Amino acid sequence: MKSSFSLPHNAGVSLKPEYFNDVPSAVVEGLWFEVHAENYLIDGGPRLAALKEIASRYPLSVHGVGASLAGPKSVDKQHLQRLKKLCDILPIASFSEHLAWSATDEQFFNNLLPIPLTQQTLKTVSDNVMQVQDTLQRSIAIENPANYIRLPSDIDEADFLMELAHRTQCSLLLDVNNLFISAANVNIDPNTYINTLDLNVVSEIHVAGHSKDPIQADLLIDSHDCAVAVQVWQLLQYVLQKSGPKPVLIERDSDLPSFAELMAERQTAANFIHHCSKEN
Repeated sequence: MKSSFSLPHNAGVSLKPEYFNDVPSAVVEGLWFEVHAENYLIDGGPRLAALKEIASRYPLSVHGVGASLAGPKSVDKQHLQRLKKLCDILPIASFSEHLAWSATDEQFFNNLLPIPLTQQTLKTVSDNVMQVQDTLQRSIAIENPANYIRLPSDIDEADFLMELAHRTQCSLLLDVNNLFISAANVNIDPNTYINTLDLNVVSEIHVAGHSKDPIQADLLIDSHDCAVAVQVWQLLQYVLQKSGPKPVLIERDSDLPSFAELMAERQTAANFIHHCSKEN
């Protein structure tokens, strides 16, 4: 199986087409980019050509949002073949997916839906992760969800992820913003969660901005439309102090700032990584 996690232990940013013209001027050591797979499942055209050019010069992480790993059925084979084609034509450093479900039968829900953390769900997700890995011929990383409600479960989320990694040899993508949101929304203790994880299994870390729900103000939403909050930076610092340097991504999906602003935020993450490397 291909080794798919060779991202630099430095900071990367979400790559949107709006930034394509800015990338050539970004002469920054250790810079890498991440894109959503579903935006590039096409046979050709200028957007895919531009991504190929960028991927030839910078490490690229591909993040899937449509596999529905915890869905009631196995992963759609046509979707998997399209993912494989993308992974085969690009020099991909890593591929990741969500611990969530988003499809059933012929219906697709435009959201990452929550799951009960049970032994049956663990088997379903494990089987689907193996299906994806076998098709792509590479290990993948699984991202912890942002939780908005607490479903009946018999396994803590961190233990669920560790057992999933043990069964499938996948790695974990630790989204620190998702963990912060889950801590606020469903009373997960973030420090206990982090201390439960074997951080050696974490191959990538995400941070992003979040917002308050406009109706229920005490509910936090994983909106990716603003700067990273101070509390999320603090939680990232806690993780890096325990783990040592890791690839850290600044996620931004809407209300896009200028590329210069995004790179300035990226530098904050790079500083945290560099500081923890000096401590370790």
